[in-house]
Amino acid sequence: MSGARLPVLTGRQILQALSRAGFVVDRIVGSHHVLVYPGDARRAVTVPVHGGRDLKRGTIRSIIRQAGFTVEEFVGLL
Repeated sequence: MSGARLPVLTGRQILQALSRAGFVVDRIVGSHHVLVYPGDARRAVTVPVHGGRDLKRGTIRSIIRQAGFTVEEFVGLL
């Protein structure tokens, strides 16, 4: 397990960080944004954006894992 502590984040903050990493929004289904990494269709990430509500740490960890980052790399994008 990594030693980095995850900050509390909203869906919008995660979208901004993934956009900085090169992900683009492919589609929006309800309140869930589906992002893909151009050139690598296997790196698809679904981010729930429920107003200003904070996401649970397990959800954030899952998004980081789907995107192919370590916690340290992701925190660097914030």
